[in-house]
Amino acid sequence: MTTALVWFRRDLRLADNPALHRAASEHQRVIPVYLHAPQEEAPWQPGAASHWWLHHSLAALDSALQQRGSRLVVHQGDSLAGLRGLIRATGATAVYWNRLYEPATIARDRAVKAALRAEGVVAESHQATLLIEPWTLLKADETPYQIFTPFWKACLQKLPPAAPLPVPPLPAPDRWPDSLPLAALELLPRIRWDEGLAAAWQPGESGALARLDRFCETALAGYAKWRDWPGRDGVSRLSPSLHVGELSPRQIWNAVTHATNGDPLGDKGAETFLREIGWREFAHYVLYHWPRTPEQPLQQRFTAYPWRSEYADLLRAWQRGQTGYPMVDAGMRQLRQTGWMHNRTRMLVASFLVKNCRIPWQEGARWFWDTLVDADLASNTLGWQWTTGCGTDAAPYFRIFNPIRQGEQFDPDGAYVRRWVPELAKLPASALHQPWTQAIASEYPAPVADFATSRAEALAGYERVKAG
Repeated sequence: MTTALVWFRRDLRLADNPALHRAASEHQRVIPVYLHAPQEEAPWQPGAASHWWLHHSLAALDSALQQRGSRLVVHQGDSLAGLRGLIRATGATAVYWNRLYEPATIARDRAVKAALRAEGVVAESHQATLLIEPWTLLKADETPYQIFTPFWKACLQKLPPAAPLPVPPLPAPDRWPDSLPLAALELLPRIRWDEGLAAAWQPGESGALARLDRFCETALAGYAKWRDWPGRDGVSRLSPSLHVGELSPRQIWNAVTHATNGDPLGDKGAETFLREIGWREFAHYVLYHWPRTPEQPLQQRFTAYPWRSEYADLLRAWQRGQTGYPMVDAGMRQLRQTGWMHNRTRMLVASFLVKNCRIPWQEGARWFWDTLVDADLASNTLGWQWTTGCGTDAAPYFRIFNPIRQGEQFDPDGAYVRRWVPELAKLPASALHQPWTQAIASEYPAPVADFATSRAEALAGYERVKAG
């Protein structure tokens, strides 16, 4: 009888888990393991909000395993050393895991696989996080895609994906190895700032599947129309679960297919939603082929952009949702309270920071990294570089989001602003997105930047980039 370790990372689910399924099919005993080693992801160790989600997702995974007669073994420290110790303690002859695609995790996993195989241990990795792995798709000239639309068209030639895998039997060992209590990882904040997160989310595989089902039943059909309206319940809110792997993109594709009677690409709402899954694929693709982009602009000419040199107070006002622009402030306050922000306002607040405040995009990326429960290095990097105009498939630089027009177009009744900026709740909709035209309560700040003036300054800076 043989024993296998299944090394859980950002695949915290039992269904459609190829590594778990492979281990259960090949071995008589399966030991699920989580090794906490955030230092191995440096310089992009998970932030505070991500740690909060991770704690609760690991607890949910352990509970689901125990319901099936198994459990999650938790260790912390060096991953290779931890696996070696568990192999010695259990007599395991194989280790299975699902692949990650960030530069640091790729390097770590390659080293672990080589070391284990050199010691006679079966070390096997599987595809579970993406629909299409980045190295499998290139243009005709053997170079990577830099534009989303042809990339996604090429992906669709390889799709739909195979059906999701069921939860396998989980045969337990006769004796379990030692395990740390989850609290020993100290993932939860010592100063309790997380009440808003707890009220907004249910981490774990069951919560993710419930959100997916609810979205398909209530919002998928109208997704193309309502996805840009942050005051409506028109999006899936699945990004945190996708990030930690409580849910796979294959499960999403399968659910959307069933919801559209087998024709997801023939339905406007479903096709638009799956295209957003495609953007997630593209983000990982870009990070894989251009691994320096979390720190540096893909378009190197943007290193010459004349960013503001002194901006501490301006950055703080943006972080706290005190810019004087209601749509920007609503987005930033939603982020502070719930650890999440609607995608339309993500683009708006990013544009405001880098173009109206002329603060380097890396500052915004770092803030999002620490405060988002769905902080994903690939998507975070792609989003900030896209908005800044310095990345692949970037928006034209002169596209500078106007907070007033964005509010009037996508929050015309003010539902979003009234919820997150309650001091403006009594203003009429006609004045809500430019409150300085009304006599309002003094606690709401005046705009920190004049939009027209700051837009002109941003465009002047871009002229310097083009001239270089």
